Amino acid sequence: MKNEGIPYQAIDWALVPRTEHKGETGTSFWRTFQLPGLRIRVVEYSKGYLADHWCQKGHIVHCLDGEFVNEQENGDRTVMTDGMTYVVSDGASSHRSRAEHGATLLIIDGDFLK
Repeated sequence: MKNEGIPYQAIDWALVPRTEHKGETGTSFWRTFQLPGLRIRVVEYSKGYLADHWCQKGHIVHCLDGEFVNEQENGDRTVMTDGMTYVVSDGASSHRSRAEHGATLLIIDGDFLK
C-alpha cells in the first residue's frame, strides 16, 4: 500500500453517525472515521458491557471517560481509567473489554499495527 499522507482535517464527532454493536452483555456504540489503512473511533460502552469475542487486532486505546477492564485470554487483566492508554499490535494478544459502569474510549487501529 502506498502512503499518500493524510491531509489536515478536523473531526466533529457529533456529526459522525453512531452505530450500535451488541456485546455478550450490554452494548457498544461506535462513531467511526475511516481513511485508507486507518480507522479512528469514539466508542461508548454501556453499563454491564462485555465484548462478544476475543479480539486479536492491534489497537491504540485511550480511555476518555469512565473505567473498563482489558482482559486477555491468558488471564491477565488491566483496569483502564480516565487518561490511560494501551497499545498492542495485530496478533500480539487475544483481548476483550468489560465495563461494569460504562466507559468512553478513543480507539485507533490500522495497517501501521501489523
